[in-house]
Amino acid sequence: MNKVRAAVVGASGYTGEELVRILLRHPGVDLTAVTSRQQAGQRLDSFYGLNPGSTHLTFTDTPITDLATCAEVFFLALPHGLAPEFAAPLRAAHRRVFDLSADFRLKNPALYQEFYGAPHPAPELLTESVYGLPELNRNALATADLIACPGCYPTSIQLALAPAITLGWINPTAIVINSLSGVSGAGRKADLPLLFCECAESAKPYSFPTHRHHPEIEQELSRLAGRPLTVAFTPHLIPVVRGMLSTISAPWIGPDLSDADLAHAAADFYQGCPFINVLPPPAAPEIKKVARTNRCDLTYRRDRRTGRLLALSAIDNLGKGAAAQAVQAFNLRSGFPETCGLV
Repeated sequence: MNKVRAAVVGASGYTGEELVRILLRHPGVDLTAVTSRQQAGQRLDSFYGLNPGSTHLTFTDTPITDLATCAEVFFLALPHGLAPEFAAPLRAAHRRVFDLSADFRLKNPALYQEFYGAPHPAPELLTESVYGLPELNRNALATADLIACPGCYPTSIQLALAPAITLGWINPTAIVINSLSGVSGAGRKADLPLLFCECAESAKPYSFPTHRHHPEIEQELSRLAGRPLTVAFTPHLIPVVRGMLSTISAPWIGPDLSDADLAHAAADFYQGCPFINVLPPPAAPEIKKVARTNRCDLTYRRDRRTGRLLALSAIDNLGKGAAAQAVQAFNLRSGFPETCGLV
């Protein structure tokens, strides 16, 4: 297997750390550089708690002008708003870029400004970017050079709803979504509401009725439905480190299918997708069963009393919701087996 030289920009956050751990064990990757302004000069094995000597890499603060010489492929694990200053020169140097921020997910720059509070830094790149959800955009990823890796909430929601919308089970104009996320979803930062004593033994909604992921969810569900959609979405913070559970309901309009029929149909819909696990009734998704994996566990139930479909999903927000999914997209783009480095 010919190895691809890869670099992680912004490698000291939770997502960056997860990326580094995956790429170090990937048989098709030679990890050549990891950057962090705060941790520059520190060894990776010490910072991450890896076995001493398992890697001799150190964090660097390589100038943007010199980055393109470090690798062929770049994973950007940066805060929103910063990725374009790296992506633009890297693309100009014909380097392949996987961006894990929200900077290239929204096709409408006006929506970006509305939800992220500033004009888009590089709107000219939006037409080039490809949305990187492998199960639903596999063909486009095969030739993409600027990949906008999806957010964790949108991933859990789209994978649950794609069969329901595509197969005509639901009325997509009345979708209600409640999602629960582990604390690592907020990133590695010192913030009072994220401290252990503030989060433990509690659960709370936040950023409602409009969360930053709202337009991404609606953009991609609208693409699936073939018409503009709006959804009700409420995110919640729960006292776990990693993991995400989404519970979604919508009016049923499909044929008279049993819960077992739904499981079979969803499994057929995702046939050939190695990281989708459709659970037959009476099983239900659990966060702990997908932790530290790239898997998405799904299940479907008809609530005949209310005439609604229940669609549930569980993912690891740092895995399938971020780093592992980016590597899955990288595998598809690079011609490696889709599961390479992920199982």
